[in-house]
Amino acid sequence: MRPIGNTDIIDVTAIDSVIDLRLMSMIAFNNMLSSNNVSTSQQQKQQHVRIEGHDQQVVASSPMPSAATLSIAESKELTGLTHECGVFGAIACGDWPTQIDIAHVICLGLVALQHRGQESAGIATSEGKCSKNFNVHKGMGMISTLFNDDSMKKLRGNLGIGHTRYSTAGASEVVNCQPFVVHTAHGAMALAHNGELVNNESLRREVLGRGVGLSTHSDSELIAQSLCCTPEGVSEHDGPNWPARIRHFMMFAPLSYSLVIMLKDKIYAVRDTYGNRPLCIGKIVPINSGHAGNSTVTPADGWVVSSESCGFLSIGARYEREVEPGEIVELTRKGYRTVDIVERPDFKRMAFCIFEYVYFARSDSIFEGQMVYSVRLECGRQLWREAPVDADIVSSVPESGTAAAHGYARESNLEFAEVLCRNRYVGRTFIQPSTRLRQLGVAKKFGALSENVAGKRLVLIDDSIVRGNTIGPIIKLLRDAGALEVHIRIASPPLQYPCYMGINIPTREELIANKLNAKQLARHVGADSLAYLSVAGLVQTVQRKHVASGKPTGHCTACLTGEYPGGLPDELSW
Repeated sequence: MRPIGNTDIIDVTAIDSVIDLRLMSMIAFNNMLSSNNVSTSQQQKQQHVRIEGHDQQVVASSPMPSAATLSIAESKELTGLTHECGVFGAIACGDWPTQIDIAHVICLGLVALQHRGQESAGIATSEGKCSKNFNVHKGMGMISTLFNDDSMKKLRGNLGIGHTRYSTAGASEVVNCQPFVVHTAHGAMALAHNGELVNNESLRREVLGRGVGLSTHSDSELIAQSLCCTPEGVSEHDGPNWPARIRHFMMFAPLSYSLVIMLKDKIYAVRDTYGNRPLCIGKIVPINSGHAGNSTVTPADGWVVSSESCGFLSIGARYEREVEPGEIVELTRKGYRTVDIVERPDFKRMAFCIFEYVYFARSDSIFEGQMVYSVRLECGRQLWREAPVDADIVSSVPESGTAAAHGYARESNLEFAEVLCRNRYVGRTFIQPSTRLRQLGVAKKFGALSENVAGKRLVLIDDSIVRGNTIGPIIKLLRDAGALEVHIRIASPPLQYPCYMGINIPTREELIANKLNAKQLARHVGADSLAYLSVAGLVQTVQRKHVASGKPTGHCTACLTGEYPGGLPDELSW
């Protein structure tokens, strides 16, 4: 990689202010954008940046105080697994200025991706006229707290990108909020990134060694800096060759990333050559276009690109297809096209994260031509084949294990019945980090439907076990409600290895599967029995449609097997 040229990173930081972030946990997870009346203290958390040339104006402000960091740490300790990030982009077709409110489309797209990250969010838009003029609004917190009527009005544009973040590389601070905006020799560029670079440390040392300063610890900034230089042997006399720059970066960074990159009048959607992180394309159709199946003959009002397809219908878009591994897709007002495909080494297979199916993705998302809900349902069927049990009813830990529980019940011909009632008003941030109080907090999150439980032998399905702290109190709750037996079935294999590709999985020492086998864990949590879905069973379930069609496929199972698709990173942090 050549030395990176002189560029000015736009550090969109804000002025310190003391805000009680615990108020944020009382905001409902799925607040829609219509709840635009935020309090004065919430408005202080916002920032709006107008970028013109090398100048920037920051209006309102706030990095998060330490209370926010504590609440995030408590949330991580409670859940064990945390999501990565979500990226979204939209561009209007036809003549500009468009009648489509691009900022609102992106905001609602990010609401649909909120499950992928709740620490920070941001949107950058372009009117497509000036390469030195982007509108940016980003900050710490949930979508519903960051974007109100005033901020949305300032995000004028005909195209834009957005990001919702959970930090994997880089601290949970305002300075690391995305999209990142940088000045290049050819104008401003905005970038949003889902994933984590395997060679983050070596690339950082290389960049710093060439005298290029970095304003954050985020690997997303490394990507932005890498795209600012012209590769050797590439002529740019007629203007920048962005596909060549992107290819140049991809040759040096094997995984893991899905990127949306915005320039003055176009967006690039990029997926790493292994296809580790998801990315898909959707078509914005006229409101009266009808059923999604008719979208192929319907003219496009615009195009969107997203980590998941789950929000497409809510914004009037229809699922088109996935961005293929290694593909560079260019979106303009005229449509989209593939401008390049970077191939994997011949001996390497595709490595889409299998835990997207198990845990991270929303059930109505589509990956590899199949809906996540259907895969989870089939995982439950396979779980019954591998670990049957004599019982009266099947149920789930809501809502993560529900689809698999339905599959288990259908395959076993047992009745499915709800046994746990979730209290949606107990926020994670209020649960203290000690083991005892954490367990009490988990119990407070659920109530038992005693009429469905009393005198019954119960199979309880969950999607995964990480630290093993939450399942014990739930079992005790069910026994106190009168359950005769409680058998635990997990619709995924034991988690035994950490992930360095954009998912925060605890260290090996913290993963309960490295300490206790299934029988020992059953005794530890008070279950009558406990069994996991096998790795072979999970892979078979996920790949069943592809095997039938003959389509090549491949999935990353590193957190289950320790077999990392790109090898180990330069410097291990666990």
